[in-house]
Amino acid sequence: MPLQKLQLRPGVNRESTTLANEGGWFECDKVRFRSGYPQKLGGWTPISSYTYLGVARSLWNWVTLRGYNLLGVGTNIKYYVESGGIYNDITPVREVMVLTNPFTTVSGSAIVTVTDVGHGAIDGDYVTFSGASTVGGLSLNNEYRITYVNANSYTITASSTASSSTTGGGTVTATYQINIGQATFGYQTGWSAGLWGGFVAGAKQTTLSASLSSSNTNIAVVSTTGFSNATGTVLIDSELAKYTGNTATIFTGATRGANGTIATTHANNSIVYNATSFTGWGQSAAYGIPQQLRLWSEANFGEYLIINPRGGALYMWVPTYSVSGSLTFTNPAVLLSSGSSGVYQTDTSCPSVANYVMVSDASRFVIAFGANDYGETSQDPMLVRWSDQEDYQVWAPAITNQAGSYRLSSGSYIVTAQQTRQEILIWTDAALFSMQYLGPPYVWGFNILSDNISIMGPNAVATVNNITYWMGVDKFYAYSGRVETLPCSLRQFVFGDINLAQSSQFFAGTNEGYSEIWWGYCSANSDVVDRYVIYNYLDQVWYYGTLRRSAWLDSPLREYPMAATYQNTIVYQESGNDDTEINGTTLPISSYIQSSDFDIGDGHNYGFVWRMIPDITFDGSSTPAPAYPQVTFAVRPRYNPGAPYGTADTPSVTSAQSYNTVKNYTVQEFTQIVYTRLRGRQMAFRISSDQLGCQWQLGVPRIDVRPDGRR
Repeated sequence: MPLQKLQLRPGVNRESTTLANEGGWFECDKVRFRSGYPQKLGGWTPISSYTYLGVARSLWNWVTLRGYNLLGVGTNIKYYVESGGIYNDITPVREVMVLTNPFTTVSGSAIVTVTDVGHGAIDGDYVTFSGASTVGGLSLNNEYRITYVNANSYTITASSTASSSTTGGGTVTATYQINIGQATFGYQTGWSAGLWGGFVAGAKQTTLSASLSSSNTNIAVVSTTGFSNATGTVLIDSELAKYTGNTATIFTGATRGANGTIATTHANNSIVYNATSFTGWGQSAAYGIPQQLRLWSEANFGEYLIINPRGGALYMWVPTYSVSGSLTFTNPAVLLSSGSSGVYQTDTSCPSVANYVMVSDASRFVIAFGANDYGETSQDPMLVRWSDQEDYQVWAPAITNQAGSYRLSSGSYIVTAQQTRQEILIWTDAALFSMQYLGPPYVWGFNILSDNISIMGPNAVATVNNITYWMGVDKFYAYSGRVETLPCSLRQFVFGDINLAQSSQFFAGTNEGYSEIWWGYCSANSDVVDRYVIYNYLDQVWYYGTLRRSAWLDSPLREYPMAATYQNTIVYQESGNDDTEINGTTLPISSYIQSSDFDIGDGHNYGFVWRMIPDITFDGSSTPAPAYPQVTFAVRPRYNPGAPYGTADTPSVTSAQSYNTVKNYTVQEFTQIVYTRLRGRQMAFRISSDQLGCQWQLGVPRIDVRPDGRR
């Protein structure tokens, strides 16, 4: 028989069996498609040898007016600004207290107890002391992580042990950073883990669809989706109510004023929280309380940086310069409020809580999504508020300005927002809205683009070439003027092995050099992002793999896309050919791709493969001498679709050209032919590599296969 080309359809398809997908690719890792042919992914290198604290969930790149190229890095513990490879801590300050003799030391111990009545800190928070005199032989003017918290005191660990047991320190200034957040979604148990004095961020919520009297036992809401199907508890303002029935829009048979709360009237549109497994102060949370992870949003108002920890206030960081003109980082981000001063001072209507912040391209409005209403302190998760045009300090609407607000109508909370060329897209948990600038008197107009849709999390959306892509809870979507379901040849594979409880960790990012949208997600048995799926919007194909990343940014201000690792570093993706995630250690990247099964005709005969002519290029390789870049070709036979793959011939294909000094090639020499000896009814073709410096792209190899009987 003549040589048979192994020219397969681009992209990976896991929507059917490997035999039904004959002529295509079925498995891969660390491989992309470029011009229709598989190619190993590029490597990654740290942007510097420095590290940061926590798990990064947000990356933001901008250039100051003096030309400093800065990268904002938001982690669950702190917020940093990277400059010149150094991560500078600008985490907002929550409170500054002046204490008198707050330190208590124990001789021979490094544990120091700090007394501060009503300090408001939690385990893991950071505090900085200044002005303290030596206590027990310890100088404590430094930053510390709080290790244990009581109501009116907490402990820190000094750098050395105390020489005596004493109390003192004189007049001490204690500067508290905002409370740290969770690295992953989880559940908190134990005493006082429940709803006391507020609600737990991340709790499922809806809103009343009508006003509620103090005696009404039927609670009408927008939607009960996500609440317990039969019985449960809800929180409305400060009242708990236990219900015994649940329709699509009504909690029925409610016992009002449960758990010692007071039954009262509630206005239409009041927020209703799912409090089924929550407990009150002084009660043990047997089943655990949901604790949302820390996410950040940020935007630039000129060179100023506005940041918002999800469910927190708005803060601003202003670049400052030394006399010589160099950028300094001694100033933290400061709360935007009427109680601040200078550039941070606003009117009394500035939102004190929001879920997402943005600065619009149209006339520079600061927009807060899921904010508290005017004169209120409680959060309205469906409310959009914006400042006056070109003025982040004015939030109170007046006839002389364009500040205002709008409450969205579909859904129970705003998930995220994305700025596109002509509009701002807003996702709730049930719909997609368009926000467009109209000018006075209405300022902004809102239109619903699609209802009954989903989005995986606040970071699961990316826009490229004026098309917005996002990951829903069971499919992928695209918006290019209308909302469409994105055809996906990996839908069953991705959503069949996924940890939806950690959906807030999932992220989307662009890799425009290769026309790709990346989504990072957690597999079913993982609490960290350990997988990716890629959509190539130019070739309209999909592929996937394993990679541990927590955030992604493809910025035109940097040479390569950037990603956050779980090693507390930022790396440049597509830089080099190897894995240098851990600074100073270079490891090869293991990559492979395997075809679906193919056979002779309809598999009537067994096939015998006796030779193979490879077609592969190693352009861009940097394999160190004396080795040459090489890959392993494998033809994997089996007798029937249900049988395991048998012993495969796996010859190595090695370039005949040296790649350790030459970086650009116009002529390529290949291994001419490899001889094999294998037999099967179906066969799969696989190419793999695990070598330092190796870069490869597959062409169209051929195999010589002939019929070899029927049994």
